[in-house]
Amino acid sequence: MGSTVLSLRIDGELLDRLRQHAAKRGMSVQDYVVRTLIRDDFDERFKVAVEETEKFYGDARGSVTPPLDSRRSVTPPIT
Repeated sequence: MGSTVLSLRIDGELLDRLRQHAAKRGMSVQDYVVRTLIRDDFDERFKVAVEETEKFYGDARGSVTPPLDSRRSVTPPIT
């Protein structure tokens, strides 16, 4: 995957804070911003995945029973 240039106009105070955060981590401002965006994107995708899983299996607090597999019989076999 190639890279693309993104140009931003941001407040000078915000840029100063970004420089400080990046310097604490020994990073360039560009690397710090990209890493922050990647982390935020991952967090959002993870949240959506958890929500989808909870919809399928029910809330982890046990409020919903998982759906039955369509191949299993709902009633017990007659013996």
